Amino acid sequence: MQEDFHYYATYCASCIAGYSHKESLDIAYSAQFVDVCSRTLLAKIKGPSNAATTQLQLELMDARTDPVGLQDITRIWSSFHFLPRDLMAERKKCTKRYRNKYRLICGPNGDLVVKTVELAKGKPVQSVGIAMHVLADTWAHAYFAGTPSLVINNTNYVFYELFPDGDDYLEKQIKFVHKTSVPDDLDNSIYTNSLYQSNENSIMNLGHGRAGHLPDYSFVRYRYLPAWGEYAEIIKDNPSDYMKAFTQMIYAMKYIRGEKPSFEKDVYDMEAIESRRERIQGIINKRQLLASDDWKAFGEELSGQEIEDFVIDRYFEEYTNAPRKEKDETFLGKFIRGAIAQKGMVIGEIFKTGNKLAGAARKSIFDRLFKGERE
Repeated sequence: MQEDFHYYATYCASCIAGYSHKESLDIAYSAQFVDVCSRTLLAKIKGPSNAATTQLQLELMDARTDPVGLQDITRIWSSFHFLPRDLMAERKKCTKRYRNKYRLICGPNGDLVVKTVELAKGKPVQSVGIAMHVLADTWAHAYFAGTPSLVINNTNYVFYELFPDGDDYLEKQIKFVHKTSVPDDLDNSIYTNSLYQSNENSIMNLGHGRAGHLPDYSFVRYRYLPAWGEYAEIIKDNPSDYMKAFTQMIYAMKYIRGEKPSFEKDVYDMEAIESRRERIQGIINKRQLLASDDWKAFGEELSGQEIEDFVIDRYFEEYTNAPRKEKDETFLGKFIRGAIAQKGMVIGEIFKTGNKLAGAARKSIFDRLFKGERE
């Protein structure tokens, strides 16, 4: 997903869930900050590098792809952007190495998304924003994995965009190109993707890079034949999935606020948007590169307040100027603690299954974080 959903749509969901304008802005900022909190950024503000929630392209190009390097990549991308759906998924007649990658395939309504939401309950709003980013991405990034893998993440020429046509769909073959300086051509279904690399562990084969930004568009429907599924057809309906993501965020935040007794899988608060469903579906269905303006206008109608645009360095000065013992109580300090806790939880759950692709969590550190102590 992009800034339009992680920032503006998350603000809207927060308002509907009962958060104040200020709280909703803080949740939305934290959700979007997950996409920019790299080691480069953390070095700039003198924050801990293990709180990184993403990697810049330049960082990835320099990343090692030996076992240790792959663990580092997987820790970040599986924890925040490609949350595994089923860590115990079974595959017959395959190697343990392949099965471990297969178990990292992202998808909604897995046990880890429940643990992610439960982890945010009782925590600062920064942790709520982190959880909403992770939850939303389980819908957009379904069927891809947060570890480099040609077998899991590759695409080929059998990739078609689906356009509603009465009770059926018209199909147009998608053309993937590698022209990063040119925006996606929505009229002709031409999308920019990562370069094909036959090396199984190439950075180009991380996440949905081989499908470009296609999974990040709320309006798109497509079908393709992934190798991990033995080339059985998968149809991805983003308009339906993004609506579920939006209403699941509302339900999750109502649980975090204490309005719901528990957070269960496959539950969506459609009742909360009943009077606004047509408006929301219209934004989701609109064919555009970025839906920020539409979500922003909707959010301002909901709250009656102006939504400030996302400014990446809004809280940098507060964090850098705070004395060391007080950094944890700054906005970014709370985000950093939440990010480390989320990463530790996911790494620990992956490791418990015997899967070492994400390495092992340093449990004592996360225990102290939950108790409010500094590392």
